[in-house]
Amino acid sequence: MAVPLLTALGSEGHVHLIIGSNPLASARCARSIAVGAKPVIVAPTNAEIHYVLAKRIEDNEVGWIKKDFEDTDVTSLGRAEVDHVVDAVFVTSGGKSALSTHISQLCRRKRIPVNVVDAPNLCTFTLLSTHSDGPLQIGITTSGKGCKLASRIRREVASTLPLNFGDAIERLGTIRRRIWEEDHRAHQSDDPTPDAEDDDSAAQGPTFNRLVSEDDAGAFKTRRMRWLSQICEYWPLKRLAAITDADIDTVLRSYRCTNDGTARSLDTTTLDNRLRPKPQVILAGSGPGSPSLLTLATHRAIQTASMILADKLVPAPVLDLIPRRTPVHIARKFPGNADAAQAELLQLGLEALQRGHTVLRLKQGDPYVYGRGAEEYEYFRGKGYTPVVLPGITSALSAPLFAAIPPTHRSVADQVLICTGTGRKGAAPDPPSYIPTQTVVFLMALHRLSSLVGALTGAVATADITNEKVEAKHWPRETPCAVIERASCPDQRVIRSTLQHVCTAVEEEGSRPPGLLVVGWSCEVLMTLKGRGRWVTEEGFAGFEGLDFYGGVGLGSIEQAVTNGGTPVHDGADNSEKGATGGSSGLLSSS
Repeated sequence: MAVPLLTALGSEGHVHLIIGSNPLASARCARSIAVGAKPVIVAPTNAEIHYVLAKRIEDNEVGWIKKDFEDTDVTSLGRAEVDHVVDAVFVTSGGKSALSTHISQLCRRKRIPVNVVDAPNLCTFTLLSTHSDGPLQIGITTSGKGCKLASRIRREVASTLPLNFGDAIERLGTIRRRIWEEDHRAHQSDDPTPDAEDDDSAAQGPTFNRLVSEDDAGAFKTRRMRWLSQICEYWPLKRLAAITDADIDTVLRSYRCTNDGTARSLDTTTLDNRLRPKPQVILAGSGPGSPSLLTLATHRAIQTASMILADKLVPAPVLDLIPRRTPVHIARKFPGNADAAQAELLQLGLEALQRGHTVLRLKQGDPYVYGRGAEEYEYFRGKGYTPVVLPGITSALSAPLFAAIPPTHRSVADQVLICTGTGRKGAAPDPPSYIPTQTVVFLMALHRLSSLVGALTGAVATADITNEKVEAKHWPRETPCAVIERASCPDQRVIRSTLQHVCTAVEEEGSRPPGLLVVGWSCEVLMTLKGRGRWVTEEGFAGFEGLDFYGGVGLGSIEQAVTNGGTPVHDGADNSEKGATGGSSGLLSSS
């Protein structure tokens, strides 16, 4: 099979005839409009028109010939300047129909480009999977053998290019034209066009790297064009993307002001400095407690940040991953001081960014699950620094897992509700109504457990609901529940009980914050209280025992090594401020 000739065809003002009105016809029309062509569909009056295509027809972006296809359509619906012959034909009904074969043969006789979906043998051209970025267009084709694969290859190729590389290409093309025009005027060349060059031309000519002598007048005249060709060939794409219009002006002035064949080229160190990381703020979640549950992205951020602002509840084993060289500030949050401590963190982060630092805002759990992540995102974005947000494993879903509680289970629980037990200014939010098939996870609620349980069961009056038509339905006192404290940490504790006895259980067993409350019938899917008393207390966490994912280094030892072979990736931290955590670990993001 011969290799097809790949071309970039200018289609502005062309007429594309599209046979059909299905979703594929709509997609073909969209492609035609994108390249400046005028799509015209041929379909019967009673044809089912795709809703997007119908909107384009209504907006006069697409023409609709309401009839069945006729042979004369290909020679009567086109532009006047080409005797009304259409510029291309797209058949969207597939290659198995007799009409598709007939149209393909007709277009071949008329030498009209034709494309029939899923029928390479009936096509004289195929559409590529394209990536467009200004003047840059990348097209991938598998010659009809694997369309989905072509799309994936295109995405993979495009992802390796610098961001907005099309702008750099536009800039380099502009400078090439300026160089030629100035050289042409200066040397009064009789050649009215630049040296022949094409995207398909050889990368290097035989004289591309030829040594230029001082008395080589011809090379002297073209030295700027040679410089441009050299950097396009040899410089990294990221460095080319860093060139600005000011850089180009500097080079042109330098070459114009020297007559001895020497000139000041661009300082590559300056260009490379532009590629260095700019001041950046990262909002990252550290998971429920165990360092083994950090995402790789967050672990990398901990290792590379130049300043870390951590919540008070981030556990000591996670803080131990921070290199000694990295400054750390722990939030000084306590009841009544949360807002002031939060403002202090934000100000410290802003000052560090203004000094050029990479600031890691390390949170417990997930930044956006009761972690005030969106507030901080909005704050830093308003100051000109758009944060990168890294997810964390939220305790709302992981803590029940470590306590053998499936938040959803067929025929038992088909929905999960995550609530806070502490609203703004310490206010208690209204409890949710009872739904038998719902599992509810309460975060930051154990310090007011008695009032929360009373509100759920109706023993304590809640907010005024006189304006509500339907009062909240109270939870049965026998509803199973569990208090989970320090989930995934060595001193994890689970207290299993019911709403009737959970307050008494916590009073007798004592509190080990931070923790959360899980309520719902899913609490007894895997573990039941029947015959075991009013509550059961389970101590310790051994969820990672026996796991060996790191070449001899257990998952629970990620704070010592997380790479193959057990290579250490951190310095044991001994920052004085880290002691502020008191070695505590927990589940919840501070708020």
